[in-house]
Amino acid sequence: MDFKKKYQEHNAGFQMAPMLDIIFILLIHFMAATIFAQWDNKLDIKIPTAANAAENDIRQYGEVILNIDRDGKVFINSNEVDDEQLVELLNAISTAFRDQPCVIRPDRETSCQHLVHILDLCRGANVWNVSIATTKPTNQELPSE
Repeated sequence: MDFKKKYQEHNAGFQMAPMLDIIFILLIHFMAATIFAQWDNKLDIKIPTAANAAENDIRQYGEVILNIDRDGKVFINSNEVDDEQLVELLNAISTAFRDQPCVIRPDRETSCQHLVHILDLCRGANVWNVSIATTKPTNQELPSE
């Protein structure tokens, strides 16, 4: 028996529809990522400067960003949270994900006591992967010698 006679090979060619689907999914992904990145910078917070600050534009998966304004109010995704809500959130995060990163973005005019208070809440909730956001100083902010 010759089975090859009945078998005909069809060349499907280049399929454009799956490629368009992938392009639209990537477009939606980058649009959403841009919107979420803008939420973090929406507040009028001036990050403290440090000469040896590491410019890290790469965010870790699932990192929690706590913004502290100059009055000591804490914001997550541009929503103000009180201590009770923050502790509840930090406890939920630490039980679900042990190594969950947490970035604290204080305003440069924030009292040190507010920053220490937030660090104490993180420690109480067993969140240990905590960092404080800083930026490199600009030419106007450099100390005069």
